[in-house]
Amino acid sequence: MRVVALALFGIAMFPLSGWTQVKVERVTCLAKPNCYRLSNGTVEVVVTTDIGPRIIRYAFVGEDNLLGELPDDEVKTELGTWKPWGGHRLWTAPEAMPRSYSPDNDPVVHAVEGRTIRLVQPVERQTGIQKELTVTLDERGTGVTVHHRLANRGLWDIEVAPWALTIMNGGGEVILPQEPYRSHDEYLLPARPMAVWHYTDLSDPRWTIGKKYIRLRTDARMKEPQKIGVGNAQGWGGYLRNRTLFVKRFGWEKAATYPDFGSNTETYTAGNFIELETLGPLSRLTPGGSAEHIERWFLFRNVDVGASEQTLDAALAPLVAQTRPR
Repeated sequence: MRVVALALFGIAMFPLSGWTQVKVERVTCLAKPNCYRLSNGTVEVVVTTDIGPRIIRYAFVGEDNLLGELPDDEVKTELGTWKPWGGHRLWTAPEAMPRSYSPDNDPVVHAVEGRTIRLVQPVERQTGIQKELTVTLDERGTGVTVHHRLANRGLWDIEVAPWALTIMNGGGEVILPQEPYRSHDEYLLPARPMAVWHYTDLSDPRWTIGKKYIRLRTDARMKEPQKIGVGNAQGWGGYLRNRTLFVKRFGWEKAATYPDFGSNTETYTAGNFIELETLGPLSRLTPGGSAEHIERWFLFRNVDVGASEQTLDAALAPLVAQTRPR
């Protein structure tokens, strides 16, 4: 595979030694001609280089995209027009307007190394932040490693957390694990934080809150937004759509401070739009400093969760057990 050098950043990347069955090719996606598709014959991942950094497709080869596609939506801000585009992106937490909505509509520097592609955004002029995604597809199976990095290229310290947001293809439901049950006699302290927003309404029928799982489904007829955040020590969240299950794994640092009253996992919906989000700990970044956050992604086919939380748990538990954070 051809060597690609990132001269702008003083970084050279070279092909991995040995054979890999992952194929990398340039494709058009969202009317953007310079996207790159990584496929190992089982799943495919598509990233953009004309905009971003973004992951715009994750699916079994030739099947429905689990990630949402929103090429026409936009939000006007003081920093310009921000477009959600769809798929997976990297933001800074806590959320703020207009900082979080700094447009990412310009080309990124990219480099391919074997089954890895690295995407580096130019420094945001208004914030001094540089965002970077490194995406690595496993040689076999459905696993993908998504490495997020925020760098402070400004002149002053900033306090931020990496915030990984995945827009899912509508028509399904996010699934978040509850913490394991412990009786009042066994343990008196709280299990974890749960953050709600002023617009959160837990009586909304899109929520299903059970002993083992919190679920949030899309409903195209219901435009009012819903959101929660949780401190998730179980280290996973999922999205189920048309019997295909998407699972992302991520870390939890018990002693760390997380944004939004201690949330490392969040979900948001409005109409048919829904996101599954994870966050790293808050860090104070000096000029030149950086913060990192890693997710592992997996897909499962033909997942029948039945009609109860018991059947949901019976279907999910063995699948989640097959996944591991890295």
